[in-house]
Amino acid sequence: MGSLDALVIQIQGLSSSAGDISRLHVILKQAEDSLPSESSRLCPILNQLDPSTHSLGYLYILEACTSAPISKEQATTLVPYIARYISFCVPEQIHLAPDKFVSVCKRFKDQVVLLGTPIRGVAPMLTAVQKLQTSSEHLTTLHPEFLLLCLLAKCYKTGLSILEDNIFEVDQPRDLFLYCYYGGMICIGQKRFRKALELLHNVVTAPMSSINAIAVEAYKKYIMVSLIHHGQFSNSLPKYTSSVAQRVLKNFCQPYIELASSYSSGKIAELEEYVQTNREHFESDNNLGLVKQVVSSMYKRNIQRLTQTYLTLSLQDIANTVQLNSPKEAEMHVLQMIQDGEIFATINQKDGMVRFLEDPEQYKSCEMIENIDSSIQRIMALSRKLTAIDEQISCDPLYLAKAGRERQRFDFDDFDSVPQKFNI
Repeated sequence: MGSLDALVIQIQGLSSSAGDISRLHVILKQAEDSLPSESSRLCPILNQLDPSTHSLGYLYILEACTSAPISKEQATTLVPYIARYISFCVPEQIHLAPDKFVSVCKRFKDQVVLLGTPIRGVAPMLTAVQKLQTSSEHLTTLHPEFLLLCLLAKCYKTGLSILEDNIFEVDQPRDLFLYCYYGGMICIGQKRFRKALELLHNVVTAPMSSINAIAVEAYKKYIMVSLIHHGQFSNSLPKYTSSVAQRVLKNFCQPYIELASSYSSGKIAELEEYVQTNREHFESDNNLGLVKQVVSSMYKRNIQRLTQTYLTLSLQDIANTVQLNSPKEAEMHVLQMIQDGEIFATINQKDGMVRFLEDPEQYKSCEMIENIDSSIQRIMALSRKLTAIDEQISCDPLYLAKAGRERQRFDFDDFDSVPQKFNI
């Protein structure tokens, strides 16, 4: 009997109890270096194992199967195996070898992309994220991989499913950068610009010792989404932003800062001219589509400004003022803005007049009270969580050691006491 056959028998025999699985884990660790050399025999062996019963052993075999570069033909064979494994594996067993599980899932993502069918990986990768997570507050290395597949497959709604979780635990800083960046792109795809701004803001203001490409790309999109959602953009970053980001980030995004400057003029012709002049730059950044949305949003901003001045206005006057081609086009913009809740107005199609109204929300309906109460409860829960984290950090030995070193840099006995008052 060969060593590989013996290993299969051990996997089958030692996968029932926690003690047996611990013994099996030791055996698998000893055998893992020799498994890649048997790669040609490994795939058929998977048929002898049950992913729901032999999750740990199956994982080691699967990881060895995918360790070498994979061709399209091999990917066609392996993708169903991995998808089935992810669906049926037991979380308790994969948590014994999380790095291998992550490795297999990342290769699975690469394989479905190689096959040109990223949508095949969306559901299995979501399952993988959920099985790898220790809680809904845990950001795993697979979160960005899942969101990337959602972007490639244009499954934006599916991607939104994990973006509402409050994240407090992160495996690697890079995971957070990519999670927020890809998440921001998904929210842009769904026109959820407020959430997109929040996620992109997290990338730009996250702690960093040196500038990175993810932050640069996020800042470009942050500028454009700010213009679309708020109609303006502020150059100043919050005080808690890293010093390197505050110093350097703007240098990499100058065309976008100039775009915001052109936008602030409110002149659509000037903005369109600037976009046309820098079209190649925006195209090379794959941001031309978002730039076009910025241009389109200026029409809305200019219409919103009219609501602050006029009570009634004809569609023809709106078209002339906002520089639209026709009253019909003005009507379409106004209708869309009413539907989106961006303005409150009525259109008299008989005489082509628009009447601007006040916000009808009185903030006293049962639904609104429930929304406010829900927000208060969420903020209170966040406050409790932050307090707990603060207490945890204040007791952390690494933090205390660093704080102690910082204090030793200063000997306060060397300084004169500060006078309590001055006599003038």
